[in-house]
Amino acid sequence: MDEDSQPPPPQDQGCWARLPDVCLRRVFWWLGDRDRSRAALVCRKWNQTMFSADLWRYRTITFSGRPSRVHASEFASALWYVKKFGRYLEHLEIKFLNPYNAVLTKKFQVTMRGLLSCLGKNNSRLRSLSVQHLELDRLVWRSSTRSSFLKSLSCFLKKVGKHLSCLSLKGARLTVEQGCGLLGALSHPRGQSAVSQLNLEDFFSHHLAVYSSARFRSTMAAFRSLSSLTLNYSCVSDELLEALCQSSAGTLWALNVKCHIHDPHGQVIWGMSWAKLARHATNLKVNFFFERVLKYERLVRILLPEVPVRSLSLRSCYFSDPDWSMRPTLTHLLPTFRHTLQKLTFEFNNHHESLDEELHLLVLSCRKLLYLKIWAFLDVKFVERVLKSQEEGQCALRTLKVRIYTNRYETNDEDRTLREIHRKYRKLIDAELNYLVIAYPMM
Repeated sequence: MDEDSQPPPPQDQGCWARLPDVCLRRVFWWLGDRDRSRAALVCRKWNQTMFSADLWRYRTITFSGRPSRVHASEFASALWYVKKFGRYLEHLEIKFLNPYNAVLTKKFQVTMRGLLSCLGKNNSRLRSLSVQHLELDRLVWRSSTRSSFLKSLSCFLKKVGKHLSCLSLKGARLTVEQGCGLLGALSHPRGQSAVSQLNLEDFFSHHLAVYSSARFRSTMAAFRSLSSLTLNYSCVSDELLEALCQSSAGTLWALNVKCHIHDPHGQVIWGMSWAKLARHATNLKVNFFFERVLKYERLVRILLPEVPVRSLSLRSCYFSDPDWSMRPTLTHLLPTFRHTLQKLTFEFNNHHESLDEELHLLVLSCRKLLYLKIWAFLDVKFVERVLKSQEEGQCALRTLKVRIYTNRYETNDEDRTLREIHRKYRKLIDAELNYLVIAYPMM
């Protein structure tokens, strides 16, 4: 080293030391808990930034339903998180994945009691809560464990009900008494609830005719500002539609209805009840999801002309019945909603009948249709006919997803034809469509 040369100055922390807090928070937002803990030890500034509310507003807490060393600490870490950062929470999702035995459900119940108690005391920001797929009617839930959990959840909902706007209890599978008790906890002292988005899909156990329960109808009347409601068709009745008309007509815009083969769905609902609700809730759109309820005789009793149907999903779950035909539904029933339908999803095993022509005509008749998904036995040329109609302006699809079932393991011929069709209409597909079409062996 020359005599005139100077020793290099000590290096500072570089650009990280001068990085604005808003940029640091954005970087830390992408880190997991372990990396955040390490980053908080770097310096005082990073430690202070780590306590920014922006980093802890959203949280998904997952509990494994099976004993494992890998997941052994997740119950303790959930409590640690809520005690340290729970006051910042605005959106919380809790998952309990397929509990294996009664020991794990008891451990989950005890953990949730502490978690909800701490959150109820320290948090006043929570806007969204999701606790899905608990399946509380399973044998792994002992009666005492189930009752204790529902008591903890009910007390928590009473505390946060004033500011909670979104609640999902999908898949809870409760009795009518248990379910109504839990929903009733959300009501204010004046008998009203602030919840605007409510998901009650499979909230009650299968086989329960909830539509005949007066308590359920009175419980739902307490929700005065619902904008989105999801529930099973076994809950729907003329009285429920009347309650929604009186309590949420000015705000309700989405009603999502699931109809499963094992749910009671033979109740009679008058068209005038649907018409009155649609007349008062002028922005209402109804979305139906049918699982293995595909016979025309059943569908025609449910899909009344007065219902403002926006979306329709018909799924057979790979089951096939030679006595069942989809043709009357496609040609007589669904065209009734051609002025409102925007989304169609079909998944059925129709190996006993060809439906290409009926499906194509239905697409052409629904001028507002934007989304089309079909999994069925079809001719490959069906896709070409739909694309040609799109090119000629006869339909206005934005999404086209087709799975063409075949009775052979090899689909080379179908794949080759589909590639040719894609090349022919590539410009149209790239410009206008979210496009996914494949051939699938259905053996």
